[in-house]
Order: sequence, then C-alpha cells, then structure tokens
Amino acid sequence: MSEPRNSLIGKTALITGASKRLGRAIALALARQGAGIVVHYNQSEQAAEALCSELHSMGSSSCKVQADLSDSNQTEALFQRAVAEAGPIDILINNASIFEKETIWETTGPSLWRNLQIHSVAPLTIARALAKQDRPAQVVNLLDTRVTVYDREHASYHLSKRILLTLTRMLALELAPAITVNAVAPGLVLPPAGQDESYLQKLAHCNPLDRYGSPQDITDAVLFLLHARFITGQVIYVDGGYHMKGHMYD
Repeated sequence: MSEPRNSLIGKTALITGASKRLGRAIALALARQGAGIVVHYNQSEQAAEALCSELHSMGSSSCKVQADLSDSNQTEALFQRAVAEAGPIDILINNASIFEKETIWETTGPSLWRNLQIHSVAPLTIARALAKQDRPAQVVNLLDTRVTVYDREHASYHLSKRILLTLTRMLALELAPAITVNAVAPGLVLPPAGQDESYLQKLAHCNPLDRYGSPQDITDAVLFLLHARFITGQVIYVDGGYHMKGHMYD
C-alpha cells in the first residue's frame, strides 16, 4: 500500500532553533506525520532534551545538535554533525532567531552582524550544505510579516530578515530543480519574551481579521509547503492580513 500524500514518513528534518516556541511546534507537527527530527539549539539544552524525549514518546526518531549560529565555524559544522547523527537531511527549516530591540540610531556593528549571521548567513550556509548532498530536499525559511513594513524598533532584525526574504527567492532559483525553497512569514502569533497573551489581545485590532493566530496556523502553512510539489520561491504570510495594510517595499 502506498503512503498517504501528506505523510513525511522516512524523511528527516533539521530544524534550527527547535527547542522552543515556533521551532518546537514545527518539530512536533512534522513528527506527527512521521518525520525524524534533528533538534538544533544554542543555549537551551534542557528544553532540547525535553523535546527529544517527547518526540521519542511519539515514536519519532530524534537527536539534538548544539551550535551558535552567530559563529561561522559552528554554523559550517552544524549540517555535517546533523548528518552524522541522523543520516541525509530531507527538510531544512531555518527558524532560529533573535529579537533585539534597537533603532537604527542604537544599532552597533556587532549587533547588526549577530542578526545577519543568525537570520541570513546561517540559512545560506546550511542551505548550501543541504544542496551538496545532491538529492531532492525542501527548505522553509521563517520570516516575519514585518518585512513588508518598516519595524523601526528592531532595525538589525528587520534588515536581516529582509535579506532572508531575498535569499529565499535567490535560493529557489539556484537550488532548482532538486530543492524547493519557500518561506512562512508569521504575524501576531506569539508574544515576545516577557510578554503574555494580553500583548496579543492589545494588538489584534491591527489585523484585518481582528484577531491573533496560533502556532498551529504556522505549522499548517509549513506542512502545506512541504506537501506542495510544484511551489518554490513563495512566501505565505500567516498574519491575519496585516501585510496588505501598507507596504514600504514592492
């Protein structure tokens, strides 16, 4: 009997920043469809270990791999370590992120470079390593609906995510036909660290749908792209329509 079309059985996914928040939700969603998971983390070893235990209890093979993606050498080594632990990688989810509050007047060289390394250089580095496997694969990058406007309070973050948006389109062309490259851009889904649900409730009116989303809305979009056989170079905005309210960029 053939496997259902929506099955990820037999595939292995490397998810950066998988131990918490959306990365964790994506890991669990892919595991429910049968994928093995390589849980990348930087400092959250305890959370990564807990996630691996949960994945094992679901019957999913999993392992954890530590790397600081702001360090080029560690980023270069990450993919090979993942392959050594889990075998060839079929799915790459570039999710790892930092969210530092700083205006363009407060941005420093080190903070800008840290954001660029994590949000832009690391996804490029790991995607190129994926392509060198010389086998079919899929990449999904996690963006932010803020890339359509100007987030003046998070200047380095905004700039680095804008680069990832362009990189998504470039890689979709460069890695075709064997590898598809798409992105998901979340909107009001999770509150920032230190905030609670009241933060989401307060801002819900900013979306045309007048509500906020959930991690499942993001995982549904990621799974859709992983099951889409004829889509590459696309961005799905999961933001209640926020991105349509006004553009800084075309």
